[in-house]
Amino acid sequence: MNDAALDDDYPDAATLAEPGEVGLIEPRDFTSTEPFACDDGITLAGFTLRYETYGRLNPAGTNAVLVCHALSGDHHCAGIHSLSDRKPGWWNNLIGPGKALDTNRHFVVSANVLGGCQGSTGPLSLNPATARPYGITFPAVTIRDMVRSQKKLLDHLGVKKLRGVLGGSMGGMQALQWGIEYPDFCDKILAMATTAREGAQAIAFNEVGRQAILQDPEWNQGDYPVGGGPRVGLAIARMMAHITYLSDASMDRKFGRREVRAAFARAAEPGNAEIQLGHPETPSPTPATTFGVEFEVQSYLRYQGQSFINRFDANTYLYITRAIDRFDLAASYHGTLEKAFAPVKADTLVVGFTSDWLFPPEQNREIVLALQRAGKRASYAELTTDLGHDSFLLESPELYALVRGFLERES
Repeated sequence: MNDAALDDDYPDAATLAEPGEVGLIEPRDFTSTEPFACDDGITLAGFTLRYETYGRLNPAGTNAVLVCHALSGDHHCAGIHSLSDRKPGWWNNLIGPGKALDTNRHFVVSANVLGGCQGSTGPLSLNPATARPYGITFPAVTIRDMVRSQKKLLDHLGVKKLRGVLGGSMGGMQALQWGIEYPDFCDKILAMATTAREGAQAIAFNEVGRQAILQDPEWNQGDYPVGGGPRVGLAIARMMAHITYLSDASMDRKFGRREVRAAFARAAEPGNAEIQLGHPETPSPTPATTFGVEFEVQSYLRYQGQSFINRFDANTYLYITRAIDRFDLAASYHGTLEKAFAPVKADTLVVGFTSDWLFPPEQNREIVLALQRAGKRASYAELTTDLGHDSFLLESPELYALVRGFLERES
């Protein structure tokens, strides 16, 4: 569910000189000073959402498109923050002048979710009542809480009605919730690689990740310093989860069983010690029992774990995966998806990917069938790909055509 694609699939900063790029972007913060009652009954005195915008809002306030991010994504979905950036935002291939999400036509908004760790209020933020980080005293945020906080941001920006809400994975969950929560505010909903509720296997993967964090002694019941904490546990959680975002075919094509010697040097680089498994008191192994990096795929996963702990917070990971696990539209709205979708007025498109085994095509189709049974205008597209769950993030002319056509056609 981050759904971060393979790093060498991203364009580098040099490509931003080409036509169609949004260029340099500065993130901004929206702070609400009004009390915000979360679904778990706890009220925040206020909250902050970090966000970015691309394009211009029209005078009527009706050309906005909200982009919702996945588990470990954030507000930075297009452009660069400085010329030294190694890569642009996570959906840069989709957003920009003349691209599928055309910023010449649309005012695009993307915000780091409530409960996040990239500038929005979350477990890492200071609790004004204690002047200490919230940690595990933070409210148990839900997907609905995230959506309701985004509505306050859009009101602040002067948006009168959304042309569309789109996102993949957890972003798709938010898009569906938008259609239910604010039916008169959304013209179109576009959800990709998502589900109306996780199956047992997806919940199980999230639980393994959480246990890797909770069993790390540095977690310390959620009380740890900024920059510290259960870095080994968080790295393992990321490594395991990242496997679910790919597919057997894509991993085999990229890595196969190729052995790598350079990876031994990478593992020994400064800063990588955090993800070396084992206990400091464990005797040094003999050469015959050394479990170092032998294959390229091992090196890649260790790199993913290391890069993740440098930008993400462990408590945030616990909170957001729990929000994803608890997302169950049928159970939340009188027991059926049809009842859940009763308020929806938006034209809805759901896109599934054949090789997605985390939120497989049948879970995406189920959403559309329920919408149609509820008398709503909804359509389904299934793209053939062997890239796995992360397919919605990678280069795909077919997907771009779907996005462009859906957003630009009249309802």
